[in-house]
Amino acid sequence: MNTRKFHEIWVEQCDATHEIKLRYGVKAAFDYLVAEKLLNFVDAATSRPEFAKELPRFVACVRGLFTPQEMRTHFARIEREQTEYAAGNDDEEDDAFDDDDGLIRESAAAAAERARRVATIKELLTAAELGTS
Repeated sequence: MNTRKFHEIWVEQCDATHEIKLRYGVKAAFDYLVAEKLLNFVDAATSRPEFAKELPRFVACVRGLFTPQEMRTHFARIEREQTEYAAGNDDEEDDAFDDDDGLIRESAAAAAERARRVATIKELLTAAELGTS
């Protein structure tokens, strides 16, 4: 990681998102950049100042790649999927292998934490103005 500047990470991801959006659609691009890359970047920014320093510019780039309507639509979809997943996962106590669909279920605490992180990212991306502090 020392050989690359931290801004190169999110710049490359934003560039890739433009191509994903053209080839596979807005849903695939949003899931790649927001639900995966930005989510991971925000997690890293909580403990690594070099990521935290780049976060406002990454968020600004993401805001430029999706319209407000696209963001509202896909955050609503992600929230709905999280709710449906949680409802279907109520019987599971901890991470467990589910024989019906072969998926490893995350714990209720992990699912709640992921939902909280998604809500934070939603606030960052849909705020009327970005702060500078």
